[in-house]
Amino acid sequence: AGTNPIHNKKPKKAKTEEDEEDKAFKAKQQADKKAREEMAKKASGKGPLSGGGIKKSGKK
Repeated sequence: AGTNPIHNKKPKKAKTEEDEEDKAFKAKQQADKKAREEMAKKASGKGPLSGGGIKKSGKK
């Protein structure tokens, strides 16, 4: 029951259009990553915004 690697390959697009799309996509991804890192740096200076998902009640 081994996997057949032929079926995992995606059909190739025309190389020229793919390159343009790839460049734009990668540039956008990099910009997003930088923006996210900046936000993380700014946020890390302050205390916790929300104390996490599950709040524990004081009662027992």
